[in-house]
Amino acid sequence: MLKQFQDAIASGDIQGIITSTLGQIILVAIALILLIAVVALGSRSRSMKTKELVYSAIAIAIAVALSYVKLVTLPQGGSITLFSMLFIAVIGYWFGTVQGIICGMTYGLLQLALGGWVMHPIQLLLDYPLAFGMLGFAGLMRNTPNGLMKGLILGAFGRFLCHFIAGVVFFQSYAIDLGFDPVPYSIGYNLAYIAGEIFLTLIILMVPQVTDVFKQLKKMALS
Repeated sequence: MLKQFQDAIASGDIQGIITSTLGQIILVAIALILLIAVVALGSRSRSMKTKELVYSAIAIAIAVALSYVKLVTLPQGGSITLFSMLFIAVIGYWFGTVQGIICGMTYGLLQLALGGWVMHPIQLLLDYPLAFGMLGFAGLMRNTPNGLMKGLILGAFGRFLCHFIAGVVFFQSYAIDLGFDPVPYSIGYNLAYIAGEIFLTLIILMVPQVTDVFKQLKKMALS
């Protein structure tokens, strides 16, 4: 385990570091530390801190599970999943932007450990902790009408920007090989799965029974 990790570091193989057993353990440990930080930065009430931890952990677990239910998978990464982004954005919507961002970054690190693709440290940050951390900006809409829908769109747009930048800077060779300009290619590619999932999620959130469930859950989370 240690030798595999050391060999990957010695050769500068970032993907090898990430996929090594020790590398994955380190990523999961960092993710757990971030999740605990949700509690440390949360409400002063001990009961509320416990609730934030429990709800955040459950939301991340559900999001990870749903991320494996892929309705559409694109060839260079990215997929339309079964509403996985919703369960990260909802933490920001319930508990605030800071908690939402940390929860999203935790989820992003877990996604990285569970099979991420890395070619550069900056690309790692953009495509995983930063991209999914953006979903926490749903918290900015927590006190507005239809705030969860608005927040989900805002968070997804932030995620799109991170993937777009990573696509233009680090994956432009894929577009060039296909005869496309990297900028419009990255826009179209990343919108294809992010906008697709948001569209399906918004349809579900328009169902009155689903809306009522999330309203009740919010009351339980904040009571």
